Amino acid sequence: WVLPLEKQSAMMRLQIETLIELTFRLLPEMIERRHGGIINVSSMTGFQPIPYATAYAATKAFMNSFSMALREELKPYNVAVVTLCPGGTKTNFVNIGARQGRHKFPGGPQPPEEVVESGLKQLQRGGGLVVPRFVNKASIFSQRFLPRSSFVKLLGKMSRP
Repeated sequence: WVLPLEKQSAMMRLQIETLIELTFRLLPEMIERRHGGIINVSSMTGFQPIPYATAYAATKAFMNSFSMALREELKPYNVAVVTLCPGGTKTNFVNIGARQGRHKFPGGPQPPEEVVESGLKQLQRGGGLVVPRFVNKASIFSQRFLPRSSFVKLLGKMSRP
């Protein structure tokens, strides 16, 4: 299963180019005011290469890296940047072509309100990385204890169409 190149390119432009363009269009005013906040909604997917969602996972990895680095750059200007990385969330994303609906999430997919609340709380704390729910944090942390190649192989089996 591979998305056609046109769809891959469109998704990559949306995830990367739009993120950069919106950020840098809004930043000058925040820097001038020496106050502001940005919440970039990424995904747990950004912490791991995922076969059969290759380009999507790579764009989320870019988003994580971009957002976390930008937070440090903007601290002197009192502009908070949140990197919000939810796991499975109850949205219509599955209905528009995502394959995540095949997987069972411990505790079930989280309601969008829960994701939004965790992002806003982190913004009030001055920004930073936030992964809602303990089970999601534990999943990301546990990846450190497996060889990367084994973990990618496991994800490939879980994601295979």
